Amino acid sequence: MDMMGKQTLGMFNKPAIVETCADLMVSMLPFWVAVVIGLVVGWSWKPRWVSFLFLGLRSRPRLVWSTPPGFGARRLWLAVTALTAYPVLKEAWPKFRSWMWPGSQSQIEQGLDASSPFGTDGESNNDWAVTTEDLVEFCNRIEAQDGGPKWNELMERSTDGMFYQAWRRDPVGNIGPTEYRSRTVMEDVTPEEMRDFFWDDEFRPEWDDMLAYSRTCEECPRTGSMIVQWVRKYPFFCKDREYIITRRIWDAGHTYYCVTKAFNSLKIPRKASPRRVDVFYSSWRIRAVESRRGDGQMTACEVLLFHHEEMGIQRDLAKLGIRQGMWGCVKKMEPGVHKYKALRKQGRPLSKCAQLAKINTKVPANFVRNLSMLDPSEIESDESGEIKEKSKGHLRWFILGGAVALACGVDRGAVGKVLVFGIARRLGRLGRKAEIVTY
Repeated sequence: MDMMGKQTLGMFNKPAIVETCADLMVSMLPFWVAVVIGLVVGWSWKPRWVSFLFLGLRSRPRLVWSTPPGFGARRLWLAVTALTAYPVLKEAWPKFRSWMWPGSQSQIEQGLDASSPFGTDGESNNDWAVTTEDLVEFCNRIEAQDGGPKWNELMERSTDGMFYQAWRRDPVGNIGPTEYRSRTVMEDVTPEEMRDFFWDDEFRPEWDDMLAYSRTCEECPRTGSMIVQWVRKYPFFCKDREYIITRRIWDAGHTYYCVTKAFNSLKIPRKASPRRVDVFYSSWRIRAVESRRGDGQMTACEVLLFHHEEMGIQRDLAKLGIRQGMWGCVKKMEPGVHKYKALRKQGRPLSKCAQLAKINTKVPANFVRNLSMLDPSEIESDESGEIKEKSKGHLRWFILGGAVALACGVDRGAVGKVLVFGIARRLGRLGRKAEIVTY
């Protein structure tokens, strides 16, 4: 054996060097185990992490206690295990407790201050209500006039009673959250039933298992607008999310535009947990469409959804999680809505949210077709919530009377005829603009 080989063999025959190498290897092992577990959990986004955690815990004691004494690895391993396990158990225990002993939301309510922060002197409707400008923005998204990038198809699924398509797109420059668009066609459901189904927060946990808590903070009995607080459950390695949202419904001839967006209120204090979501937008257009059975009957309901939110999760990981869980959540809607219909037929009383869902702002059916010529600042709501025109009739009649008087006062020749004809054309254009506003 050459000199180099003898020196190498002699170095490894020294107990101090062998012990140091063993300690280094054992010290690095928890780090690589954590990396592998993180990759697996991040890729799957499913509860299969339990099996990996169980295997790791079962194999760890064997490795610890089989290590020869005197290496210092046993004490180091136990210390690293305690330091890494404590925050995980601290975060997982409340979720496990709520799953093991359900039925009470007292902990959530105490953490969120269940007493309503809104009194009779709540915030002004002009400060928090969804406005006509939000409706115009939503309709621009429907008509692909929002100037955004192209939509990329995400999935297409179907069952016997439901057809589902989904698209997504990233904003220009990746500034902002990923946007999602979906189209769902549900058989044997009316638009009114689907509208109430989406709005009913008391029934929502029956089909949306992510909703842990909800309450109505404030409501407007005139327009049906609401401020709602939600808490949604996230996987064990993420904090739950809190949503403060405001929402409102418009009725365009039994086509319903349901607009929901985040609302930043100083009257609901922020807390460390759950984490509040400040960027949230989720809006639906609900209407009756022809059944996919081919019988020509308008017995199906189409729901066109636009959604985006800033969850505080890395973009690619969020996109992967949404893609994995999207269909699992959507397919629960079909049995959920039919169960909701059955309960309504049995005489189940309407919840407060469902009652407010029936208070809609009326707009004409041709609202979207005339959208490009509409100025939202010219629209206001009356006491019944219906859109009306601001008072322009008096001015129009004044101009018309003045034109007639002027035409009668001049010579009956060509000048008077041209003048009356020109004013009539101008009034005709004013009339068309007024029709767009009043529909």
